[in-house]
Amino acid sequence: MALIHCHFFSQVLGLMSAMTVILPDPGTGGCQRAGSAGRRRYPTLYLLHGLSDDHTVWQRRTAIERYVEGMELAVVMPAVGRSFYADMRSGPRYWTFISEEVPAVARHSFPLSTKRQDNFVAGLSMGGYGAFKLAMSYPSRYAAAASLSGVMDIARLAQDDQAAGLDELRQIFGEADTLANSPNDLFFLAQRMVRQGKPQPSLYQWCGTEDFLYADNVRFHRHTESLGVAVQYEEGSGGHEWSCWDARIQKVLAWLLEAGRT
Repeated sequence: MALIHCHFFSQVLGLMSAMTVILPDPGTGGCQRAGSAGRRRYPTLYLLHGLSDDHTVWQRRTAIERYVEGMELAVVMPAVGRSFYADMRSGPRYWTFISEEVPAVARHSFPLSTKRQDNFVAGLSMGGYGAFKLAMSYPSRYAAAASLSGVMDIARLAQDDQAAGLDELRQIFGEADTLANSPNDLFFLAQRMVRQGKPQPSLYQWCGTEDFLYADNVRFHRHTESLGVAVQYEEGSGGHEWSCWDARIQKVLAWLLEAGRT
């Protein structure tokens, strides 16, 4: 395995940004750029972090390098701050960054596949929201997406006067009443995806039954069921904690590659 920490100037954000990339062992030929003749392009997982973390957290809090060893899977872990993967009302355009610039930079720098069946996205908490947002916004780009303890109902959260970080959410998205039925609302994105009638990405959703986001996850799952969206939904004992996510990401990795073959 090759572990690479990349720092680059983001034209979208107008500032320095970073991502961590795990590449399969290239063998004796060494790591070559994507344009190198005869070089295979790897299936890629874009693995997203949560609200209080950054591009290094999956490596620090899980054994992600060991879990992907031998899988011939590249893992791209970008940093997006506390942006909720949005073009912020008061801040940089992180949605454009994550949906457009990160794949372009990663594919320019490393031998990564552009084929839909080879591209996956997953994340936890804020990153679970970002993963489903990417997959349902661009179902033609991603074969599968997984959310672990995701923030599934951002519109409800922004209207909850007791929610922590409420002012921060409104700085990101604007007034709460503008979120529902917008491209930042996962409930809306699921409905729009169904109306489009195009091939849908495989979706996997997990949340702990003691998690403060559990009720939101159940409500979103029921919504997708009512729409006929195929979501592999699972829950289990646990809260909003790394012991749960470390165990669950191992299952997700195997599930993602199988989903890409169907």
